[in-house]
Order: sequence, then C-alpha cells, then structure tokens
Amino acid sequence: MIKRLIIVLMALGITGCDGSSDSKIVWKKDGAEMVRIPELFIPAKFKKERVYDRIGNPVTKSVKVSEPVKIDAFYMDCTEVTVGQFKKFLRATAHRYNTGYWEQIYRYSPTDEHPMIYVSWHDAVSYCNWAGKRLPTEVEWDRAARGGLVDKEYPWGDDVKMSRDYANYDGTGNKDRWDDQTAPVGRFVPNGYGLYDMTGNVWEWCADSYDDDQDNRVLRGGSWDNLSFGLRITDRSFHLPNDADNYFGFRCVAELSEF
Repeated sequence: MIKRLIIVLMALGITGCDGSSDSKIVWKKDGAEMVRIPELFIPAKFKKERVYDRIGNPVTKSVKVSEPVKIDAFYMDCTEVTVGQFKKFLRATAHRYNTGYWEQIYRYSPTDEHPMIYVSWHDAVSYCNWAGKRLPTEVEWDRAARGGLVDKEYPWGDDVKMSRDYANYDGTGNKDRWDDQTAPVGRFVPNGYGLYDMTGNVWEWCADSYDDDQDNRVLRGGSWDNLSFGLRITDRSFHLPNDADNYFGFRCVAELSEF
C-alpha cells in the first residue's frame, strides 16, 4: 500500500502538508499543519426559460438561479483534528466533555493519531475557539474538498475506483488494518490542495445551519461507515449540535488576517 501511495503522489506532483511550500504553515496553539486555500469567485448562474410576451409570442428569457459568491482565501487544517490534539485541548481548558464516550472512542479511534470522534458541534466550536480558529463554512469546506478541480464527483476526479487510494470507507480494501473503524489521519493520498481525508474517515462539522433548519448543523465528507457512493463531494448530512457519534469529527480553518 505504501509503495502504491508514493507512486500515486509522485504521479500527481503532490507532497501533502509535509512538503515544502509557501502555502503551508504549522499552527502554534495545537500544532496542526495547515494549508492556504486560494480565493475563488463563483459567478452567478443563469438558466434559459421560455416565456411569452404580452401578445402571446414565445420569448427565451435568462433567469438568475444563484448569486455570485466570492470566497476569500483562508487556511485549513491538513487533517482532521486528532485524538491527541483534542486531549491537549481538554488538558488546557475547563471544557466539560462527556467522559462516557472514551471507551467507544478507543474502540473506533484507538490511538492519538486517529481522528477525534464523539464530538458534538459545540465541542468542535469550543476546540476551535481555544485554538484561535473556527469551523469552516459549508461553502469553504466544499471549495477546499475539490482541491482545485471543477465539476468533479470526488476530490480526485470522477473515477470511483480510485477511492481506495484516497479514502477510508466501507469497502476501501484496507480492512486488514482498519476494519470497521477510523484510519490514522493522513494515510491516504491528499487532494490537489494537500488536504487529507476530505472524504471518508469521519463526517466533518461545518459552521452552518442545515438550509432553513436552524436547529440542525451541517456535516460533510462521509465516513469510514459509508460505501463509495457516499464519498461524493456534494453529499451532505445534518445533526443537532449536541449530537455526537463514532463517525463525527471536524477540522478547523483560520482567517488570513490572523497572520
């Protein structure tokens, strides 16, 4: 597997967050490696509709279906927040965490290098506040997950067969090592921005409410418990902000103004 991983990395020209690049930093508070996600302008989208003028003649009209969006550049954690990083946060703060979760955490994320799970949206926000960062918006998460690709199903393109190189999911072909649990972060091929595990491993909390539902919060990315069709970038989920489970995790982002 390691040999195949190296070959794929070299073929794509990707070194990941441990490579030398001006776009990569180490965040002092929690030791997370972060990568700069460039700004993006998404123009308004229009569609053609057939309407009629006042005397009944057919006319084709252009109707706006979405507003233009400008996404400022930001930094994002290269990996999901790990068990070890979350322990550091708990040691440094008085955050009240449900200690009853730890037995199950060690069942599904058995080392400090695995992603932290059983985190609620509130837990994730508290960690981000402590670290001086924040949760990504859903638009930011989607932008980062694509790794610079446009209109592709997955962070690596459209070929689902490549998923075993990029993601830990149900059917990944790595059950000899990570059967029915998370994988240590950063063990698969990163996307074009150098971000690992943007699909699979754990669903990741976003800052947003789910559409018009102000009670639920958005999760993106799929998890170790999803089949390959659940790894599509556009897949979304939602839960109440107090919910926590063995496939919930998160990563942080930081504003460029923090530097």
